[in-house]
Amino acid sequence: MSQRNIAIIAHVDHGKTTLVDQLFRQSGTFRDNERVEERAMDSNDLEKERGITILAKCTSVEWKGTRINIVDTPGHADFGGEVERILSMVDGVILLVDSAEGAMPQTKFVTGKALALGLKPIVVVNKIDRPDGRAEEVLDEVFDLFVNLDANDEQLDFPSMFASGRNGYAGPTPDVREGDLSPLFDKIIEHVPEPDVDPDAEFKFLVTLLDRDNFVGRILTGKVESGKIDINMPIHAIDMDGEIVEAGRATKIMAFNGLERVPVESAKAGDIISLAGLTKATVSNTICDISVREPIAAQPIDPPTLSMRFAVNDSPVAGREGDKVTSRVIRDRLKREAESNVAIKVTESEDRDSFEVAGRGELQLGVLIETMRREGFELGISRPRVLYREEDGKRQEPYETVVIDVDDEYSSTVVSKMQRRKAELTEQRPSGAGKTRLTFSAPSRGLIGYHGEFLSDTRGTGLMNRLFEKYDDYKGVIEGRPVGVLVSNGTGATAAYALNMLEERGVLFIGAQTPVYEGMIIGENAKPGDLDVNPMKSKALTNFRVSGKEDAIRLTTPKVMTLEQAIAYIDNDELVEVTPKNIRLRKRYLDPNDRKKASRRAEAA
Repeated sequence: MSQRNIAIIAHVDHGKTTLVDQLFRQSGTFRDNERVEERAMDSNDLEKERGITILAKCTSVEWKGTRINIVDTPGHADFGGEVERILSMVDGVILLVDSAEGAMPQTKFVTGKALALGLKPIVVVNKIDRPDGRAEEVLDEVFDLFVNLDANDEQLDFPSMFASGRNGYAGPTPDVREGDLSPLFDKIIEHVPEPDVDPDAEFKFLVTLLDRDNFVGRILTGKVESGKIDINMPIHAIDMDGEIVEAGRATKIMAFNGLERVPVESAKAGDIISLAGLTKATVSNTICDISVREPIAAQPIDPPTLSMRFAVNDSPVAGREGDKVTSRVIRDRLKREAESNVAIKVTESEDRDSFEVAGRGELQLGVLIETMRREGFELGISRPRVLYREEDGKRQEPYETVVIDVDDEYSSTVVSKMQRRKAELTEQRPSGAGKTRLTFSAPSRGLIGYHGEFLSDTRGTGLMNRLFEKYDDYKGVIEGRPVGVLVSNGTGATAAYALNMLEERGVLFIGAQTPVYEGMIIGENAKPGDLDVNPMKSKALTNFRVSGKEDAIRLTTPKVMTLEQAIAYIDNDELVEVTPKNIRLRKRYLDPNDRKKASRRAEAA
């Protein structure tokens, strides 16, 4: 059977996974009576809850006698490591662009990677039925983007389609409003070349995705670059230096059929398959015939720009809510993550009770923490910090391109706040419907913790997109959190009477009858500086009143933070305590005397 290997790439929320749903339905992958979930490719719980794709996944459909292997990719730049790996498996890409939003920062990121590899693009302007759509302008923006990314003449001569992924139709003109996706299927078969492989050479296969199965163990996914593999064939894995990692047999070969992996007896050059039988081989290793010693060159992965400290939870309530609390278990879990996700780097600290985990951004590390939390881990997480580097004796830090779409009335507030964070405004233009698009070049360090403040400033209407831009000169000191926190000075359960008295001090994070311990952060102080308070104080029993204002205490609803909000909120001397049931904020040193000593040491340094 003839075949095509293609990846779908786009900015976050431009409709990749929804389009794949319709490709499944219209190719006959699902039975007529089969119950199919929406966004079928978003298979894990976190993806379904957040509505974003986190992991790249392979699937396959058949159309008019041709097998089309499709790879669905994440749109968020924090998960760019997933995209960079899988692009070596495909021969073409479908670039999906929203008909209203146009080319966004992450569109530039993934498209740049695809064009650099020489892949042939098909541009699909999606959501063509939006009332604020501007399809022709968006197509011009994409062409300008390709020129800026140094696309070659063949890539600049890209075919374009106009589609509505949700409604399941596509056509060659912007006025299409009915039909099906047949024109898109036909365009893929016409424009994307068959895999350029050597079927007669020795078997070679580059691992691009790593998965685990409770029954067959480690599952390695990638494209067969040359030759053929049969079940139980002797194979070995070699690293990028040509050193043998391990030898074994291909105990199971699986091809993709829709959403499922299907066992097959053999696979030939050009096929995208999954392979089981090896226990040590990992991403970027070459699996090959035992006579082969030359590895396949793997694509370099962009380095991480942000790190967090994952520590053993040492709070007084440690071990009560999770069953994975020791440093050994945390170390093993992080090593497994670093194996399968090449964009993450893990280093162990000298005290062996904490680990420095470096990644692409707060979202990527936040997803890792949330995943571990659901697996039963308890952790202490530090404030994110950027990774600096030295260039010609100068300290350099990472910068990001920040594109903000905001209502006109809030644009001056956003510009003012961003300038305080050392950002430079590089472009400002109206984007229609009473909105302004602002583009900044900002140090990553200044953006940590800004997103929540941004949503408050824009009354929840603003959209902010970020993308790593470059390393450049250090910008100097950036203001931190302007206010302090309220810290519990004892251990016990909070009392409504005490919290009622504390409400005038600031914003509370907890309600009545909540267990607290000494050093735990219970609220935000309205003034600079931290304040030790007693949230457990109850009303003296002798002071009764028959009626009056003291009868009923009505507390304001506490401010409850999500994991990402908590990580962005804390200061350098604070931690987020993460357990399967709770997210708590605390001081790194719980004892107030230890905090004072640490503060003096920091000032002296």
